[in-house]
Amino acid sequence: MTRNPVAQTAFGPMVLAAVEQNEPPGRRLVDDDLAELFLPRPLRWLVGATRPATVRRLFIRSLEWSGPGLWANLVCRKRFIGDKLAEALDDIDAVVILGAGLDTLPYTLTRRVRIPVFEVDLPVNIARKAKTVRRVLGELPLSVRLVAVDFEHDDLLTALAEHGYRTDYRVFFICEGVTQYLTEAAVRRTLEGLRAAAAGSRIVFTYVRKDFIDGTNRYGTRTLYRSVRQRRQLWHFGLHPDDVAGFIADYGWLLVEQAGPDELVERFVKPTGRELKASQLEWSAYAEKT
Repeated sequence: MTRNPVAQTAFGPMVLAAVEQNEPPGRRLVDDDLAELFLPRPLRWLVGATRPATVRRLFIRSLEWSGPGLWANLVCRKRFIGDKLAEALDDIDAVVILGAGLDTLPYTLTRRVRIPVFEVDLPVNIARKAKTVRRVLGELPLSVRLVAVDFEHDDLLTALAEHGYRTDYRVFFICEGVTQYLTEAAVRRTLEGLRAAAAGSRIVFTYVRKDFIDGTNRYGTRTLYRSVRQRRQLWHFGLHPDDVAGFIADYGWLLVEQAGPDELVERFVKPTGRELKASQLEWSAYAEKT
């Protein structure tokens, strides 16, 4: 399978979710009993090695060296997205996950509801996901559709329609940890494709701050900046929190809630008693289709 530097980033969030399962229930920030199973064997061994608390703390600390606060960012954004989806389940007809990676959400969601779930990602990730699901579950659930899309070049709405998507669906769109990997043109093209979403649809997405992308504030993550902006140039797009409402309003979306790192730590981390600080680098937003 062709190696793609952006596609390879799909593993990181699932390693984090799997390692979190080794925390005692009262200290766990995300619950995902499929996360470890969806990882390739070498990464499953790595997750298994973090079962002892001391090893787990060292592992998290080593990752924090290159990106201080990013562990808390990732777990908090997953909790934020999960909570918003749970609140909306009675009022939606379908879920679309943009940049789905190895996310297990479609497969845990089938335990609760039977609505169409569209997983959208690069062709290499969709091929990997299909193989992984067959390995873990035996077959793809009938409610889940895998949609291969290159956000930089393909028409999102056409690709979704070819897999049974309907514009009269009230859809819950999820775009987690994706926008920074796209050009501004691709972000706008994606939002243009979602313009046809029915009123009452919702979208939850994360974004990196624009001043990190342009290099004026590296938020204490110089190693990360060198990796994603200078050496590999993986990240391209960012927003300023004050500009989010106007940016998405141009495409028919009303910003309902925006959550910064400090607020998410207060909401999700503090009740567990864990001492995790979040980076100011990434924010989460929730909007509704007007």
